[in-house]
Amino acid sequence: MNILYTVFAIAMISLSMLLSGCEEQAVQTLPERAWTLTWSDDFEGIAGSSPDKLKWTYDIGTGNNGWGNSELEYYTNRPSNVQLNGEGQLVITARKESFSGSGYTSARIKTQGLFSQTYGRFEARIKTPTGPGIWPAFWLLGDNIPEVSWPQCGEIDIMEQRGQEPSVTHGTVHGPGYFGGNAKTKAFGLLTGRFDMDFHVYAIEWGEDYIDFFIDDFLYHRIQPNDLTGEWVFNKPFFIILNVAVGGNYVGYPTTGTPFPQSMIIDYVRVYKKS
Repeated sequence: MNILYTVFAIAMISLSMLLSGCEEQAVQTLPERAWTLTWSDDFEGIAGSSPDKLKWTYDIGTGNNGWGNSELEYYTNRPSNVQLNGEGQLVITARKESFSGSGYTSARIKTQGLFSQTYGRFEARIKTPTGPGIWPAFWLLGDNIPEVSWPQCGEIDIMEQRGQEPSVTHGTVHGPGYFGGNAKTKAFGLLTGRFDMDFHVYAIEWGEDYIDFFIDDFLYHRIQPNDLTGEWVFNKPFFIILNVAVGGNYVGYPTTGTPFPQSMIIDYVRVYKKS
């Protein structure tokens, strides 16, 4: 599919969008970048149906030590945790329920083995859930993870949020020498409103020697090889992951004030290469 998509990056956007207390970064004037669509999902289908099996597969279970993060959920492929809503959107829902030894269920879908790409623009329009211990994410992992494991494979977190901080989102990379608590990351906050109240477009534009992080086409974070304390491993194909975790080292744990169920609504996911 050859659909030309042109992004005019950062022009006269007010720095008042930055939350007081978050680290500020000067607006950068980028060259015009022209993009050609290479992969997309607009989640068309009847309500209650599963996502397209030609585009998405699943992680199932609790992983190793809660997916390495002490998470509490059991990931399933059940419609109660992941389904199309019949309105051109995908819904991933975390639920408080007893299931296979876990106290919560949710879903984690991925394009591993079905689609991956080196460089380009990766974007999704998402309305995120909220509440203490809720951890929504839109992210990428290196295709070579079965051979080299994490963090050598590299990880790009296009969007991850702590549910107890609904006005703040984070863009992060992990790799050898800079992972976990030492990852290269930056927060972006809204001066007014919350990310769970409306849809926002989360994106990266990724090249041989840079990764630019955007929210609603506002560039708030740029990472280059010299910014890292280890090897730059972002020069190979990466696949896409969408999930809602419950609990874990990054967000802490749900409280009595955390409402359930909690849903992340994804309007679309699109990937482009430079034209």
